[in-house]
Amino acid sequence: MTSEQDSHSALRSEVRELTTQWRTAGKYTPRSDNWLRGFDRQFSEELASRRLIGISWPTEYGGRGLSAVDRLAVSEELLRAGAPVAAHWVGDRQIGPAVLRHGSPDLKAEILPGIVSAKYLFCLGMSEPAAGSDLASVTTHAQPVDGGWIVNGRKIWTSGAHEATHIYLLARTDRAAAKHRGLSEFIVDMDSQGITVSPIVDLTGEHHFNEVLFDNVFVPVHRILGEHGHGWKQVVEQLSFERGGPERFLSTYPLLAHLLEAADPADVATSTQIGVLVARLATLRRLAYDIARKMDDGHAPIQQSATLKYLGNAFEIDVIETARATLSSSQNRPDSLLGHSLLASPGFTVRGGAAEVLLGLIAREEKRK
Repeated sequence: MTSEQDSHSALRSEVRELTTQWRTAGKYTPRSDNWLRGFDRQFSEELASRRLIGISWPTEYGGRGLSAVDRLAVSEELLRAGAPVAAHWVGDRQIGPAVLRHGSPDLKAEILPGIVSAKYLFCLGMSEPAAGSDLASVTTHAQPVDGGWIVNGRKIWTSGAHEATHIYLLARTDRAAAKHRGLSEFIVDMDSQGITVSPIVDLTGEHHFNEVLFDNVFVPVHRILGEHGHGWKQVVEQLSFERGGPERFLSTYPLLAHLLEAADPADVATSTQIGVLVARLATLRRLAYDIARKMDDGHAPIQQSATLKYLGNAFEIDVIETARATLSSSQNRPDSLLGHSLLASPGFTVRGGAAEVLLGLIAREEKRK
C-alpha cells in the first residue's frame, strides 16, 4: 500500500467512524441529497474540530495542506453515509478554493479560517428569476461608492440563505459592457442592512431554497473577489469546482445501497441493471479522481467537470428509475428513501447548469483545443 493510499485509508476510517457514531445515536438519518438538504451546524462543527473541512488548504489558513484527492476521499465517505453536510459544503467545495485562487491576502486571512472552523457558512448568489443557467444574463448590479459598492437586485434558488452567514455574489459592475463582461464577484455578510431572505418550499415540503433581495446593500471595497470586471472568467472557473465533485453522482447513493440490499439475486434482469449502475459508478469515480488530480496540479478542469456533472446527473436519475421498477410500492411513499429521492430529483439536472448549457460548454472547450 502506498503512502497516498495509507492517508486515504486513515481519512476514510475517521469519517466512517464519525458517521457511524452519529447514525447509531440517532442524530441523523441517511438520505439522498443530504449534501444540499441536510443542514446540521453541529455536524459541520464536529468535522471542523477534526480538521476535516478545508483539508486541502494551506496550514496558515487552518487547512491541513493535503491534496484535492484527499478531500475527494473524505467527500465520498460523507456522501456514501448520506451525512448532513449542507452547512459547510459550499464554502469547503468552491468558495474557499476561489478565494485561494483570486482573493487578496486580507480576504484570504479574513474568510478562510472562518470556513475551516464552520463559523462562516456560505450560500451562492448566482441564479436570478430571469437568469438561471445563463449566468451571463444576471442583472443584479453593484455601483461603486466611497469605500465600497452598493448592490441592488435579487437572487433565487439560493440554498441555505436563511442559515448562511455569508453569500458569494455575482453582480454586474458595468451595465454598458457586453453580456460576458462587466461582471464581478463579491463576498457579502448576510446580516448586512438591506438583505431580505424569502423562503421557497420545494416538492418535498422542505425549505432550503430561498429568494434573496438586495436593496442598497453596502459591500466594503476589500470584499471584491479577484479583479473588477473579471467575474465571468472567474465564475466559470469556480463552477468547475462545483460541477466536478462526487456529489454530482452520489446524491442518490443511499438509495443505490438500499437497492443493492433489497434486490433479489435470483432476478437476473434486475441484477444486470444494478451491475450496469455499479460499472457506471466506477467510471464516474475515475473521472472525479482525474479532476481532483488536475486541481492538485493547479488547473480548473472546466470541460471535465461539465462532463462529470452531465453524466453524473443521468446516473442519479437512472438509480431512481431502477429503484422504482424494483422496490415494492410500500417503499415508494413520499417519506420513504425512494419517495424522497424521487421528489428531490427535478433539481438534479438544473443546479450547477442545465444539461444543454453543459453540452454547449463541453463543445466550446473541445473547439478551443
